[in-house]
Amino acid sequence: MNDELELLREWDADAAPLTGQARDRARHQLLNAMAHADQRTGTSPGRRHVLRFAAAAVVATAVTGTAVLMGTDGSGEGSAPGTSSPRVEIAAATVLNGAAAWERKQEKEPVAPRDDQFIYSKRIIKETEQKTGKVKTYTDEMWDSVDVSKPSLSMELGREMWEEPAGKGGGVWPPRKWSELKRLPHDPEKLILAIISMGSRTDDRLVGDLDKTERFEAYWLLGELLKNPVLPEGLRPAAYEALAVVPGVKTIPGVKDSAGRTGVGIAHTGRGSSEDKYLIFDPSSYEFLGFRDERISASGKRKYVQLSHVVDWGIVDRVKQRP
Repeated sequence: MNDELELLREWDADAAPLTGQARDRARHQLLNAMAHADQRTGTSPGRRHVLRFAAAAVVATAVTGTAVLMGTDGSGEGSAPGTSSPRVEIAAATVLNGAAAWERKQEKEPVAPRDDQFIYSKRIIKETEQKTGKVKTYTDEMWDSVDVSKPSLSMELGREMWEEPAGKGGGVWPPRKWSELKRLPHDPEKLILAIISMGSRTDDRLVGDLDKTERFEAYWLLGELLKNPVLPEGLRPAAYEALAVVPGVKTIPGVKDSAGRTGVGIAHTGRGSSEDKYLIFDPSSYEFLGFRDERISASGKRKYVQLSHVVDWGIVDRVKQRP
């Protein structure tokens, strides 16, 4: 496949509703595309746009096809619930629960954005080519339509990209509408199951019952939720606590963030390499410091390490307006 949109080429608006099993396969296939979106460059859509298409398609259950899923052992088969399931690492749970406690001490109920407004954010990305050690720093800004009814503008590595308004019933993950964010539960296990189902069904399972793909899906979607600069009071610490109970999370000590600070990484073992993407926290206070990611050039010959953190955000009335 040349890009993630290949997954949507089989769209059929007149198709009969998918069965639960087929819907799960479609959701997992889209997750697999999202997880590898960083390896696409050039004209391919950024990961944030793939997330938009994926969320809308999954909720509408309008995507067909089957998925090839890779488990943590590379076998391509998910383990049955309760068998050989990765345990939650104590050290990772300590960091994440510590981050939740730190956040609760700092946070205040933010001003809720109106549906007709935009969420502005500015982040710094420090990108290092692994082979040469050459470093480039980018300042990316984003103006995201809260109710996705207006065109949004974002930058990815200095390039401006417009996001068209979502159609009827469309959406994004994480949601930007305050009413949708307020509906997300603050109980860690309930939050995990809510984002796994994405509104397509009521999920009454336990987190321990999730298969390998769903565990990584929970880790991935919670991480994307935490990238949202404005969340209702209590939801960010709840997301940290939810990550703490996702089986397969692990710590990576002695990592650096984009400001050169030493921290501890929180990664997931559900991919072939769990050390290429992770969240970074202060090892003492557990304050969240930023993200680490990797991307591969279109030629496949160059690999880049990306360190990023948000430096400013606000709520504005129009694109290119700053707080």
